[in-house]
Amino acid sequence: MSDENPQPRGNFQRLIPEGEDRERLVCADCGFINYENPKIVVGSVVHDGAKILLCRRAINPRKGFWTLPAGFLEQHETTMAGAAREAWEEAQAKIEIEALLAVYSIPRLSQVQLIYRARLASPEIAPGPESVDVGLFTYDAIPWDEIAFPSVRWALGHDREIGTQKIFAPFVNPPGEFGDLKGPAGL
Repeated sequence: MSDENPQPRGNFQRLIPEGEDRERLVCADCGFINYENPKIVVGSVVHDGAKILLCRRAINPRKGFWTLPAGFLEQHETTMAGAAREAWEEAQAKIEIEALLAVYSIPRLSQVQLIYRARLASPEIAPGPESVDVGLFTYDAIPWDEIAFPSVRWALGHDREIGTQKIFAPFVNPPGEFGDLKGPAGL
């Protein structure tokens, strides 16, 4: 997952346009402003009874570490459809989305992550092209020392916190966790 946006074609310069408070990419020829916006990541904590689906990454970043089935939302795709697609791509898992578990802000990567709670709709799972292995783990058997990203830990903890509740408010970043920045505004 790269945190860089591709540069648009044209005669673009970084400057602060009139009426704005930060640098933007502005076309020197026509004044068009190319707004660079955060990437949206979608994924899910997938249950099969008391076990949770994890995928061992075959790609960087964090190759070889365990993660939830998750990835970037595609154009013209709903967030729920994206989470289901990612489960299929990474674990060949057919899932049924149950509820939105959390919305995490990762400003250092310019990401917003929407993590759902889901269940396996079919028992078959297998590694997809971005995974070298997939597995179903009880909470106590999760390979905690090999978890790829902080937000995976957060989601697993939040999922455990709600237990069997069907109705709950979606979680956000745990207190004090701002994606390696010094506070909610990066100050």
